[in-house]
Amino acid sequence: MSVTFAPELREAVREAADEAGLSLSEWLAQAAEAKIRADGQARILEEAERERRRRGLREFLDEYQAEHGAFTDEEMARARRWRELAEEQARESGGQA
Repeated sequence: MSVTFAPELREAVREAADEAGLSLSEWLAQAAEAKIRADGQARILEEAERERRRRGLREFLDEYQAEHGAFTDEEMARARRWRELAEEQARESGGQA
């Protein structure tokens, strides 16, 4: 990603990052997150986090199966039951699974 700022803004951002003890990337990431939340669009961040977790789980499961063999039909059925139960409990508590 490439970002271009007016010279005075670039210097102000660098100074703010230095004062916060953050790298420029860290400071910009925090500023972007704060702006998204302030605009009432936290759902964008939440969906990105859910997708990151799903991707991580898929990678873990792929690695596990590569090392230990594919899941059996019985294991998959048990996993589906656990997921359904978790989703049901989440609905009842007003949360998400």
